[in-house]
Amino acid sequence: MSEEILINVTPGETRVALLENGVLQELYIERARRRGLVGNIYKGRVSRVLPGMQAAFIDIGLERSAFLHAADIAKVVCGEHDGKNDAPADIRGLLHEGGEILVQVLKDPLGTKGACLTTHISIPSRYLVYLPGGKGFALSTRIEEEAERARLQELLQTFATAAGNGGYIVRTAAEGAAVEALRADMLFLTRLWENICAHAADTPPGKLVHEDQPLSVRILRDLFSSEVERVRVDSADAHARMGAFTTMFVPELAPRLEYYAGPRPIFDVYGIEEEIHRALERKVQLKSGGHLIIDQTEAMTTIDVNTGAYVGHRNLEETIFKTNLEAAQAIARQLRLRNLGGIIIIDFIDMAEEEHKQLVLQALRQSLARDHAKTQVSGVSALGIVEMTRKRTRESLEHILCVPCPTCQARGSLKTPETVCYDIFREILRGTNQFDVRELRVLASQEVVERLLDEESTSLAELEGRIGKPIRLQAEAFYGQEQFDVVPL
Repeated sequence: MSEEILINVTPGETRVALLENGVLQELYIERARRRGLVGNIYKGRVSRVLPGMQAAFIDIGLERSAFLHAADIAKVVCGEHDGKNDAPADIRGLLHEGGEILVQVLKDPLGTKGACLTTHISIPSRYLVYLPGGKGFALSTRIEEEAERARLQELLQTFATAAGNGGYIVRTAAEGAAVEALRADMLFLTRLWENICAHAADTPPGKLVHEDQPLSVRILRDLFSSEVERVRVDSADAHARMGAFTTMFVPELAPRLEYYAGPRPIFDVYGIEEEIHRALERKVQLKSGGHLIIDQTEAMTTIDVNTGAYVGHRNLEETIFKTNLEAAQAIARQLRLRNLGGIIIIDFIDMAEEEHKQLVLQALRQSLARDHAKTQVSGVSALGIVEMTRKRTRESLEHILCVPCPTCQARGSLKTPETVCYDIFREILRGTNQFDVRELRVLASQEVVERLLDEESTSLAELEGRIGKPIRLQAEAFYGQEQFDVVPL
């Protein structure tokens, strides 16, 4: 399995595409105005304790109060651990309203729900994850060779005494890592935690104490492995930051990091833009002629499998089996690509033979094996229904790029004015690379033009300076929210 990572940077937005054997599998999007919060550490203030739920709401300075369950409360304050963390105590004995607490974000705010928090702080680096309130060390289950596991265990036992308190998780990337690299990682994490504690002491409640790295660097830390043949990025500034990271942490991977300076946008070259548009549609066409219907709601996601135009060559049971088999592989990809999480109900076409049911279930589980998010799959019910869960830590692709459509009363969705602005920026870059122009005129809806003149004015000015051409805006009363034109003059 060969992997490739593509990074597209436009003013205010970074997008990362993970390709496996040339096929888009995962998409990550980060916007400067709405950076993901997972991994960030805050000093919070307890705003409300809920004994009935064994939880509390914590004010960390966001629009909505964040949620902290008693099971996610560790008895640790900047390195001092009492070792009594086997079972969660009563929430009333752990927190009181108005109290201050150091917390880390587990899940971003999703829909109408606030962020989920923990006080089990974890700080990742390239090879290790440091747990200030933990003890000992654990190895990733994806490190399978017994000799390598024994080598890492021996090294960690040697380092752990010198590194002081806390526990460590050895990440998959540590497989084959040099002794010096592991020691440097451990020392870096220890010093970083000391700095976080010092900063936390001077930080008022409701404020950020420590922010995780930007997306372009996090991708190198979390996804850059021996299977990744190359990483291509179309921003010189991002390439420089990523180069500094690889030089410090993974110098052997530096030759695989490339700066893309081609005339066509990098996502256009690989057909990623078309894949993104298709990932926002309900219907997913299968190669056989069958199709999937994917409906995302707040409670769950449902996926319906249909034979469509596929009639098979033998009999009905064989047609159904082959459609379900192809659907299982396509579903696993769509879950990753759309970042669908929570409860997922898959309505496979009813199969009469038990062997076929088990083979379809096996194909689904095998296809999910490479998913970076944790998944659990149940058996096939008598009605051909499969219940599964996928861990959700960030918003789905549709929630990031779209808003409920006011015209159809929330039965569908439209791209947000913010998303349309970034589409316009990319179209401007595309136009200036293809045509010799004096200036560019953007025709768009009133909502989009107002956003370009207000919230996105800095990004628009930056883009104007980058292309060296003036950009004129013109509001069109009859344009829909997603509709725009970039006219070269």
